[in-house]
Amino acid sequence: MNKIKVNIVFGITVLLLSCAAKLPEIVAKTVTEKTPHDTDDPAIWVNKNNPEASIVFGTDKDEVNGGVYAFDLDGKIIKEKSVTNISYPNNVDVEYDFKLNDSTTTDIIVFSEREKHQIRLFSIPDMIPLDRGGFKVFEDETHIDMKRPMGVSLYKNPETGYISVFVSRKNGPIKGYVYQYELVSDSLGVKTNLLRKLGAFSGQKEIEAIAVDDEAGFVYYSDEGVGIRKYHANPTKGDVEVALFGGEHFKDDIEGIAIAKYQDKGYLIVSNQQAHTFNVFNLETNAFIKALNLGTKETDGCDVTTISLGSKFPDGLFVSMNDEMNFFFHDLAELKLVE
Repeated sequence: MNKIKVNIVFGITVLLLSCAAKLPEIVAKTVTEKTPHDTDDPAIWVNKNNPEASIVFGTDKDEVNGGVYAFDLDGKIIKEKSVTNISYPNNVDVEYDFKLNDSTTTDIIVFSEREKHQIRLFSIPDMIPLDRGGFKVFEDETHIDMKRPMGVSLYKNPETGYISVFVSRKNGPIKGYVYQYELVSDSLGVKTNLLRKLGAFSGQKEIEAIAVDDEAGFVYYSDEGVGIRKYHANPTKGDVEVALFGGEHFKDDIEGIAIAKYQDKGYLIVSNQQAHTFNVFNLETNAFIKALNLGTKETDGCDVTTISLGSKFPDGLFVSMNDEMNFFFHDLAELKLVE
């Protein structure tokens, strides 16, 4: 890239960041109770039978007594639904109707347990462990730092109904940074099988945030120093990168990713961590739409649902981590994605 192009790109970036700093704050409807240690990533479980009883799960990082805390829609911790004594839980995700056997399905929650080099799997809403203590990941790596999982995201193939999980880590190679494991249940219980290793890495910073668009069949992850990478979620579609985009719109760390799907359009909402804002992209074209100031600081993770959660969040819910040991709940309509 020549000097003129560099100056143009730099100028555009400075202008974008300057505008972001002046964005009016969209005030959160609810701020949750604080967790004991260090919040990181949320996931929304929609209670299909009673949407107002839906749960927001959020990780709280600590090497000895970390936890995945459950919050009601008023932001209060639900102790009996929370999981503690976890060694550095990092990211969390949920999926629906996992097939345990021919006659039984359950919703599931997965989260990474970084310092034990494994992921955990529980049923929702009863919070029963399904993993016999955890599934080890990156077992073929020899360097300990390449075994430490961070990001997780579940993918349900809309054609087969099979569920798999994408896992990223604290450090990894230039190629094959992310592993995809299928979740298989039989008479002996649930197990994981490695499906593939995929995904490029710039070599800058790390890869943590992952999100999957089940219906369209794409997985997105934040290569924190350069941009958002997009791949096919279905292994049969191949491992070639579909797109790398958005990097010029971020100040520094590119973090949490949330996918908001409507009937005729979709949006990718990504944390611009060091600018304390969020960038919104068109899910189909990857084009930048706008930036949002939601009042959070140093946001790592976020999640969204466009489903009505009753009177509390009738137009859907956006949840983001705040660097004060809590999470912010925004009425999705306040983000004005659809105008």
